[in-house]
Amino acid sequence: MNYQDTLNWLFKQLPVYQHQGASAYKKDLTNTLLLVEYLDHPEKNLNCIHVAGTNGKGSTSHLLASVLKEAGYTVGLYTSPHLNDFRERIKINGEMISEDFVCEFVAQHKSFFETNALSFFEMTVGLAFDYFVKEKTDINIIEVGLGGRLDATNVIIPLVSVITNIGLDHTQFLGNTLELIASEKAGIIKNSIPVVVGEYTKETKPVFLSKAQQMHSEIYFACDEIKVTYPSALVSDYQLHNKKTTQKTVDILNHQNTYVISEEALKKGFLNVIKNTGLQGRWQQLKQHPKVICDTAHNAHGLQIVLRQVANEFFEQLHIVLGVVNDKDLSEILPLFPKKAIYYFCKPDIPRGLNATILQKEAAKYDLNGAVFNSVSKAYHNALENASQNDFIYVGGSTFVVAEIL
Repeated sequence: MNYQDTLNWLFKQLPVYQHQGASAYKKDLTNTLLLVEYLDHPEKNLNCIHVAGTNGKGSTSHLLASVLKEAGYTVGLYTSPHLNDFRERIKINGEMISEDFVCEFVAQHKSFFETNALSFFEMTVGLAFDYFVKEKTDINIIEVGLGGRLDATNVIIPLVSVITNIGLDHTQFLGNTLELIASEKAGIIKNSIPVVVGEYTKETKPVFLSKAQQMHSEIYFACDEIKVTYPSALVSDYQLHNKKTTQKTVDILNHQNTYVISEEALKKGFLNVIKNTGLQGRWQQLKQHPKVICDTAHNAHGLQIVLRQVANEFFEQLHIVLGVVNDKDLSEILPLFPKKAIYYFCKPDIPRGLNATILQKEAAKYDLNGAVFNSVSKAYHNALENASQNDFIYVGGSTFVVAEIL
């Protein structure tokens, strides 16, 4: 199979959570453990930082990768989902895995995947681990896909475990309270491995403290310990906590005496994060006049911060291109959106995308009014046509809406 054939097989034959939702979610690590044994345990030959959290884990992972690259190390980076190219998920020093490697890996192990009914995510984790071992990376940043305790990435023993924050998202899998979700995320805390928590609430802090004590792990709360951060190419307000989390993680790595990361590497890593890693979709500006910003924030915790930043912008009229997935709790997110905006409702082009007419109807209950468009692209271009030079256009609601624009 060529690369396109390989991708078609991956996306059509194996369950993909981002596309299908609940039917693709695996509730145990049996398949992953079977896979890594079959691959001769690549995870045991990797130095890793494990990053979980409701929001910010992608940005934090990219910041860490950028800083470590500036420090002179060969850095593997595994994240999900991708925006445009599957290979965005697996990078070394900002360079995507080659098409040839993806094809060869799938071809070599295809019969095993089929026989054992591995999920898309499980297979992709195996691909990343195998690639990083063969490319002899110095250190790897591994982002959790969903949750933590039962996530396919949770077979690694990292140098540091990182939990960015906890919010109410994916409640159908992780629990419907902050305490329950925190417990799932805290499942990445390993015996005697230090853990950095970016943000906490009165509900989540006791959960983290209890799990760390149980696992004999030193725990650090970055929001309390880091007082000064450095400028970054990631300019949105919510990046403050991600920078603090990254800095505390770097402090721990330095104290472990395995890696040497200078303050200069930290500063350069923050400033060059987009150039070093190719990160997209985080308060990303697409046009100047009118100013157009897209952002992948997609739950109440993230949208609250982003929409507060939108409100602080200067504009004559606000336009919002909005699309969501069908398992999103609209009663949690729609009240956060401003009423004095023109809305362009659309459906992300995936099976999980919510019908735009349904979104329009639900939004009207909160006095959010606008027209329905049959694609993200048409919604966006209509917003551009209607906006004046001094207006502001925000594109978001879902990672997949942003992906289509980019």
